[in-house]
Amino acid sequence: MSHFRPLSTLALTLGMLTLPSFVSLAGDWPQFRGPDSTGTAADAKIPDQPKIDWSAPLPGRGLSSPIVVAGKVFVTCASGPKQERLHLLCFNAADGARIWERELQATGRTMTQGKNSVAACTPCSDGRRVFAIWSSNDMASFDLDGNLLWVRGLTVDYPNASNSLGMASSPIVIGETVVTMIENDSESYSLGLDANTGRNMWKLERPKAANWTSPVPWRADAKSPPVALLQSTKGLLAVDATSGSRLWEFAQGASTMSSSVVASGIIYTPASGVVALSPNANNAPPAELWHSKQINPNTISPLVLDGRLFSINGAGVITAADTKTGSAQWKLRVAGPFSGSPVGAGSRLLVVNEKGLAQVVDITAPSGAVLGKLQLPLNQETKELVLCTPALEGSHIYVRSDSALWRLGD
Repeated sequence: MSHFRPLSTLALTLGMLTLPSFVSLAGDWPQFRGPDSTGTAADAKIPDQPKIDWSAPLPGRGLSSPIVVAGKVFVTCASGPKQERLHLLCFNAADGARIWERELQATGRTMTQGKNSVAACTPCSDGRRVFAIWSSNDMASFDLDGNLLWVRGLTVDYPNASNSLGMASSPIVIGETVVTMIENDSESYSLGLDANTGRNMWKLERPKAANWTSPVPWRADAKSPPVALLQSTKGLLAVDATSGSRLWEFAQGASTMSSSVVASGIIYTPASGVVALSPNANNAPPAELWHSKQINPNTISPLVLDGRLFSINGAGVITAADTKTGSAQWKLRVAGPFSGSPVGAGSRLLVVNEKGLAQVVDITAPSGAVLGKLQLPLNQETKELVLCTPALEGSHIYVRSDSALWRLGD
């Protein structure tokens, strides 16, 4: 078994090995909510009547989402009496065969609320490496073949960073920087880590408040490099991914559970409803286009598809809103409750509730319509739940529970 330790000479040496340049592959779902953290994929297709293609057993609990890179599916788990055993698994996307598994020992706190898990944060990938972090604030990088590149026990460096309910923010990778938010009531910070070595490129002190949102990338235009958007109870902060310099800020508050989404340069931020923000080229505070309290994401992150913003409230009602005005166009109640966020492709939304019921929604219907349903075979004795956000790849859907990973298809 490998154990986490502070960044070592071995990790640095491994991290500095020459790696091939990254070539983006069509169909990859490389992080929480997929390409650019939008919850959508232009080249994906959601089947109207999904069926189970295969399932694979998992060794421990988790609500992190699967990611799909170069024909491989990666997912994290946590096992042991205190969820102190941290797992990263790699499966063949075609047949569900396990390719490799790596197990590490937590060095940080493993306390979580009962419904939560130490494996709550979705890993991310740049197409040649996978970066995984757990609620214990232990983070590691592997290549796609499972070779350890570097490892950080962040609690060694920042011992007071913790959350009694469990951490759940998922990292993103921008260029050669891995951006991760370790935000809580005590030692609250966000980091930009060198993707090659795991060393700090920058560290920002952040509001001292429990925060489960995830960073998202944003570009001023097609020629501009993406920057990282950090959301907190104070609002939204745009940060240069390489230097950590502050670019602009929306300081009127935001959700600490439902993450922002970017579409066509506009940022839709959950904040007592949803606020649409248009950043300025000169890094001045962004212009507020509209603020709608009709849209209530609750704990679920919204997405934009076919020119509309979609959100699910705590009662399981999907709201379709005009992205230009924020006005609701239709509402549709689906079977809940939900912990995972919706995903979308083409004219279809997919939502999977906590009880493992997958529901496909036609967004072109006048008031939305459920086209198909599939009940996943959860373990009733353990009262197993599905808490993840699904991943899309081609015409396939990947969903995980505490005990299994499934691929759904036509």
